[in-house]
Amino acid sequence: MTRIHPTAEVQTKAIGEGTQVWQHTIVLAGAKIGRDCNLNAHCFVENDVVVGDRVTLKCGVYLWDGMRVGDDVFIGPNATFANDKYPHSKRTPAAFLPVTVGNGASIGANATVLGGVTIGAGAMVGAGAVVTRDVAAGKLVAGNPARVVGDVPAVKS
Repeated sequence: MTRIHPTAEVQTKAIGEGTQVWQHTIVLAGAKIGRDCNLNAHCFVENDVVVGDRVTLKCGVYLWDGMRVGDDVFIGPNATFANDKYPHSKRTPAAFLPVTVGNGASIGANATVLGGVTIGAGAMVGAGAVVTRDVAAGKLVAGNPARVVGDVPAVKS
């Protein structure tokens, strides 16, 4: 059963079964949200955004036009994404720069990901990192600018 908090504004009809949308979150009409997702409080999802299945957006995450988020992705609190290399008020670019987050990737709290970047499948972005270029699948990046610091450790279940 999909659950939408009474203070959330969900305009899209394309929202998967089992997804939960919490307080004060806005999802615009053109967005596509998968199954069993958890959109925490104070999130925003713009029109040209596709979110896969079993994705977690922690509080304060905004997904802008051009974003593609794969399945099983975790995006930590207040992670920030950009889609315009040279933003100006009242001047929209001919095309927004896409941001792609591969299946199973994790992005830490307060990380910043610039437009045009792809985060590979299973990659991990450390808290506070500033990602200015692509992150290969399975790699762990940290710092400003983000640099590879190793491979993502295997998770024991």
